[in-house]
Amino acid sequence: MCGIIGYTGNNKAVPYLLEGLGRLEYRGYDSTGIATTQGNSINITKAKGRLSVLKSIIASKKQSTSTVGIGHTRWATHGEPSTVNSHPHLSRNGLFAVVHNGIIENYKELKSDLQKDGYVFRSDTDTEVIAHLLERNYDGDLVSTVSKTAKMLTGAYALCILCRDFPEKIVCTRLGSPLVVCTGDEGTFVSSDTLAISGHADKVFRPKAGEIILLAKDKVSFFNKALKEIFITPEKLTLKSTDTDKEGYEHYMLKEIMEQPEAVRSTLSHIIKNGRISFDSFSLTKQEAEAIRGIYIVACGSAYHVGVSGKYIIEKLTGIPTHTDIASEFRYRNPPVSKNDLCIIISQSGETADSIAAMKKVKEKGAKVLSLVNVEGSTISLSGDYVIHTKAGPEIAVATTKAYSCQLAVIYCLGVYFSSLLGILSEKEQSRLIEEILSLPETIEATIVATRSKAESLSELFTEKEHAYFIGRGTDYAAAMEGSLKLKEISYIHSEAYGAGELKHGTISLIEPGTMVVALMSDENVFTKTYSNVREVKARSARVLAVSTKKHEHEISSLDHCIIIPDCSSLTVPSAEIIPLQLLSYFTALKRSCDIDKPRNLAKSVTVE
Repeated sequence: MCGIIGYTGNNKAVPYLLEGLGRLEYRGYDSTGIATTQGNSINITKAKGRLSVLKSIIASKKQSTSTVGIGHTRWATHGEPSTVNSHPHLSRNGLFAVVHNGIIENYKELKSDLQKDGYVFRSDTDTEVIAHLLERNYDGDLVSTVSKTAKMLTGAYALCILCRDFPEKIVCTRLGSPLVVCTGDEGTFVSSDTLAISGHADKVFRPKAGEIILLAKDKVSFFNKALKEIFITPEKLTLKSTDTDKEGYEHYMLKEIMEQPEAVRSTLSHIIKNGRISFDSFSLTKQEAEAIRGIYIVACGSAYHVGVSGKYIIEKLTGIPTHTDIASEFRYRNPPVSKNDLCIIISQSGETADSIAAMKKVKEKGAKVLSLVNVEGSTISLSGDYVIHTKAGPEIAVATTKAYSCQLAVIYCLGVYFSSLLGILSEKEQSRLIEEILSLPETIEATIVATRSKAESLSELFTEKEHAYFIGRGTDYAAAMEGSLKLKEISYIHSEAYGAGELKHGTISLIEPGTMVVALMSDENVFTKTYSNVREVKARSARVLAVSTKKHEHEISSLDHCIIIPDCSSLTVPSAEIIPLQLLSYFTALKRSCDIDKPRNLAKSVTVE
């Protein structure tokens, strides 16, 4: 979602702001803007479209010498994408400028109240309400003014604010949306995440909800809800600015596809030690494992598809009833969760709003929550009873690849871990499965090598298509869902995934001569069943691309097209078969000249409902 960057120091602010906004592009946006202080005025430049548009406007102006500023990438929620709706927003008399990540749920009531006081609104956003409230509540003290204003807001927000009366300072606060702060030799920085400020300091502060942060060029001060100054211990920042380089690849997505073997290897190295599965921040006794009545896996998007695979894998290995839910639906269906259930929340960013809300619902019902996230220090990682961090590293492309693969690897480990605790697996079986999991990096690497060129050539089949369908059963169905999502989100081809057995219940009416059908056929348990479904679409002249293992190469070679992945275990095959689907989507989008790393209307981190 929206990205925030702020800087105050001795150097010119604009280069830092533009650099930070560039690193925040991965979050998704449709407009950008910056505000800087200069003497007793606040200067704002903003534009609809990509950051390059804003840069062009700034380059055409006299270069600013300001050493204080805030910047923003906006993903439209209230009000269409436009220059006037872009952030920052100014208060009526230009006293305050504000950038905001989140949604103010009571903005209509606040707006109506302000209009009665004569405030005129220039934009359609909820954020402009905050700017005017700050001006109306201003008492000469930044901290108390922000505190009073924040108490009037209902919803989620991360706010960075400039005040004309304090031209060298930035004031911030947050509730539900993240902010990180760092100070170093170059000055003081604030941002939505550490990617934007990496390389400028080796330590970061993570303020808690409701705290107010006052940034000066050589100091950062924190205040609690009672407006008392408090001390926050900084965390070591291990991320380097070079971690976000493309390293010669044309797109981040391709770079991240190629990084999957090492990302999975790094993740597993923190979990499997001396041939045993052991999680740093999560452990259960045999009694606790036996007390689990059911497991709920809750997530959104690609993380949800990991959960679908997880349902098949965990149930098969443990016998524990496992349910997979879309977070945005889970929170409203009043699920029958109890203290004897375990809820696994999966999120790459750790800031997914619907998943956070689902977590709160589960905890209200007394169940334990295991967070599976990639970003340390994120809301979900800090809010669960237990946490497992994947080690995928920064993922810049909006369409996830390596984070998905790392999440799958953890799911395999959890299935074996639970099964071992319950005494279902013998020592020999446990060792065999752990060896299979440890071989994942090599399996993924071999699959990339075996399928890249084929996926590139077969992408030609899709470039002129308007529709495509993915089918599969079992874990193949989970892979079909993820493959379909990858194709639609970066190539803009309408694509749907169906359980292959559901074709006869309506979907087959969509099949006509030439329709592209991708059939996932790697799940050994249901291969023959899926093959029968493939014959049904072939009988209606569909064009079929089958994905299966080397073992079944002869059987599927008679189909229109096929991609063969290396033979691997039934446990880890979901990790292998997703690779050619990622590559197929990438090359299709490339040939359609799509914005692969930043697909239209999409955001990396969905921090609002």
